[in-house]
Order: sequence, then C-alpha cells, then structure tokens
Amino acid sequence: MIRLRGWCARRARGAAAPAGRRGAAGRAGGRALRVLVDMDGVLADFEGGFLRKFRARFPDQPFVALEDRRGFWLSEQYGRLQPGLSEKAISIWESENFFFDLEPLPGAVEAVKQMANLENTDVFICTSPIKMYKYCPYEKYAWVEKHFGPDFLEQVVLARDKTVVSADLLIDDRPDITGKWPAAALFTDLTSVSHLDDH
Repeated sequence: MIRLRGWCARRARGAAAPAGRRGAAGRAGGRALRVLVDMDGVLADFEGGFLRKFRARFPDQPFVALEDRRGFWLSEQYGRLQPGLSEKAISIWESENFFFDLEPLPGAVEAVKQMANLENTDVFICTSPIKMYKYCPYEKYAWVEKHFGPDFLEQVVLARDKTVVSADLLIDDRPDITGKWPAAALFTDLTSVSHLDDH
C-alpha cells in the first residue's frame, strides 16, 4: 500500500519486477518500489517558462495569465483566444532552449532527491518528448543533469506512452494518462507525496 497524505493506492497488478538499486529485499517479492515522476509541470515550470517566452516573442498578442489557465492542453486554450494563436504557442516549446531554460518548481527537485534516497525505492524521471524533437530530448537530459547531476541521467526514461513503462506509482500533471496498458497508480501533485510506505 502506498500512503500519500490521506490517499492510498495499490501497486499496479502485473508490474514486472525491476532490478532495484538499494536493498529491495524489504518489499514483498524482493523488489523496490518503482516511482515514475513526470518532468514538465511536475519538476519543471512548463507553464511559467512558456508564458515568459511567449510574451517576449509575441508582446502584442493576447495571452492567458497563469491564474486563468484551464485544462491540460495549453495550445487549445490559446487557440480559443484568437485564430493562429495555437500555432504561435506551439512554436514556443518547439524552439531551442525552451526545455533547458525551464526553472524547477519550488521544492520539486528536493522532493525527488529525498524520494530517491528512500530505502527500497527506485525513482525515474519519465517524460514525454514532443513530436518536433530537434531540441527537446537533448534539452530534457541536459535539464536533469543541471538540476540532479550526471548520475541521475541513468534514471531518465523518454516515452510518448508512459503506460508501457513498468511502475508502481506515476506522478504526473496530466490527469488522463492513457496508452497501451493501464497506468500505474496516478497522482497529479508531487507536493502531496509526503510519505511513501509499503505495508
């Protein structure tokens, strides 16, 4: 059982047993708890970084203030503001240095580092690259190295479909994770992960 500040989730059934880096013998089945943490919107401030770059590149265009953002898909909300604005929004995150320049969300990097140091717990950053991949994959790895150090690069998984990655828990800001397989237990707020305990 995973306890998260009053929320409980059971381990996904049929999850393949990972190798486990640290003392996995304490868990049932002799394997470590596998946690996947999304990057954009969970660790990195995608929304804030987008808004800064959008306003700098398109100062005369309408924009959505952070407190007025609704829904997961930023480009859809911008498309409703004005014709052609969705394409301009997309051009921001397709541009060089967008992902690398994102600021960490307050407390997020520290929380993942603490979680990664828990006994019998393997933490991976599982992030989806955008389809226009000229800059995105490299910059996501570079961002992790900058904020977590080079050793954490071994813990990065790039996957368009996160359900194909075997895990017990997924922390992601996207509320509707779908794909080839049922997703692991999903939580949409890293700050609510105050305690992981396996019983």
